[in-house]
Amino acid sequence: MHNPNVTELNDSSFTNFIESASTPVLVDFWAPWCAPCRMLGPVVDEIANENVGKFAITKVNVDDAPGVSTQFSIRSIPSLIYFKGGVKQDHSVGVSSKADIVSKLTALL
Repeated sequence: MHNPNVTELNDSSFTNFIESASTPVLVDFWAPWCAPCRMLGPVVDEIANENVGKFAITKVNVDDAPGVSTQFSIRSIPSLIYFKGGVKQDHSVGVSSKADIVSKLTALL
């Protein structure tokens, strides 16, 4: 189920989106076969729905975007990377709580 408040990024769209974003960006690196990713997905969707215009919430399917995944040394998923002004600010690996994710995003405002 596609969430209109979550932008799907890939190798060709990633850099332009991150560099042109006017708000902090959360990138969720995931894959459909990853059980922890499927647990985190609804949390990321909820954050996207509750923070429209405040943060840019994005997902990268690691199987579809090997270039971006390699660029950021994604070895374990889910991995969350936080960007501001086109620059990586923070990251976490594994399932994070909604409060932790929102707290890291809010710190970038």
